[in-house]
Amino acid sequence: MRGVSVLGLLVVLNGAAAASQTVDCGRLLDVKAGVWRERVTVTVDNGVVVSIAPTGAARGDVDLGARSCLPGFIDMHVHLTDETQKQADALRAALTQDPADLAYRSVAYAERTLKAGFTTVRDLGAPDGLNISLKRAIASGAIPGPRMYTAGTMIATTGGHGDHSNGLSRALGKAKGAPTPYEGVINGADDAREAVRARYKEGADLVKITATGGVLSQAASGQNSQFTDEELRAIAATAKDYGFRVAVHAHGVEGIKRALRAGLDSIEHGTYMDDEAIALFKKSGAYYVPTISAGKYVGEKSRDADYYSPLVRPKAAAIGPLIQATFAKAYKAGVKIAFGTDAGVFPHGDNAREFAYMVEAGMPALEAIRSATLTAAELLNQSGRLGAVEPGYAADIVAVDGDPLKDITLLQQVKFVMKDGVVYKQPR
Repeated sequence: MRGVSVLGLLVVLNGAAAASQTVDCGRLLDVKAGVWRERVTVTVDNGVVVSIAPTGAARGDVDLGARSCLPGFIDMHVHLTDETQKQADALRAALTQDPADLAYRSVAYAERTLKAGFTTVRDLGAPDGLNISLKRAIASGAIPGPRMYTAGTMIATTGGHGDHSNGLSRALGKAKGAPTPYEGVINGADDAREAVRARYKEGADLVKITATGGVLSQAASGQNSQFTDEELRAIAATAKDYGFRVAVHAHGVEGIKRALRAGLDSIEHGTYMDDEAIALFKKSGAYYVPTISAGKYVGEKSRDADYYSPLVRPKAAAIGPLIQATFAKAYKAGVKIAFGTDAGVFPHGDNAREFAYMVEAGMPALEAIRSATLTAAELLNQSGRLGAVEPGYAADIVAVDGDPLKDITLLQQVKFVMKDGVVYKQPR
């Protein structure tokens, strides 16, 4: 286990942060200044960075002297309690599996995400409170995984993207009954307020709504507007009362504009945004979370006749391939962009491919890294705690070989992961 000292190994085995430890970095990326700091030692105490100084003669507890260190990454759009599968397997699972089955599988998804270098995620929707329970299990130290901020159950309208009764037979639909605002389905402003309050009751950290149709729902449109202005205003006002930020799934341009005019905080996907929508982004200060990886994946799988249902395939083919170009347009126009992938739509652990797609579309490597550190922390309202390796910040450190500012694909090969001072992955 070359490169990690006995103390570092004990941290891994015990699953708890050592009271004080030092990490030697060959170089450390200062994401704020945009420069490498050569040969520095990071001192960590009780999971928090306390100092950064030039490396001395004594060897640190964790030796990354031959590697490049960066802050742990933040993915602002994941679904850790589910993962893509063929339509036949998904249908079988829906008919035969209980929430506990999903919960057990999510443990592996969470660990895979953490070991890919993502020390923080924003989970944007799961049924039955699964993502909230997963967050609690990780926070307690019971299982390894990224720090989670969760939306609990996403909020949709009847028949809209996120209404999990879509596609059911009449008999099954009748047996289950019409979903309620507590289950995330609304009709009207009063329901919208109740649904936001239900998220507070279930322990969510933020709210996620589906303002337009979506690709993977069993419904015809992937982009039609699905919330009225009145409903959106009710959500915005109630979320403010409860200290929630609101993430908005939206592909279609009218739904994007309605959400931005209502003052909501982030637009996820944003596929069909136009110049007017871009102006609204800049006027409102809202963030764009692109999810290029999900677009690429569903576009590819749309060519497999057996993967998605006949209702989903044309939407995946039409919408998925457009997101990277939308991202390029938004970046060029100066829209604030926070890193997000929609992991779960594609396999968990492949999140870092998003960096390469962003750079391919014209964003410099440093800016792509900042989108997954500083900017993501801003959107989480966690600036000063997450998104950098500095005194007073959580000790979230990842390391790679080589220089990712020159080759961004190196971030897909993370060799070392520390979260809150605990080492979860080490160089072999």
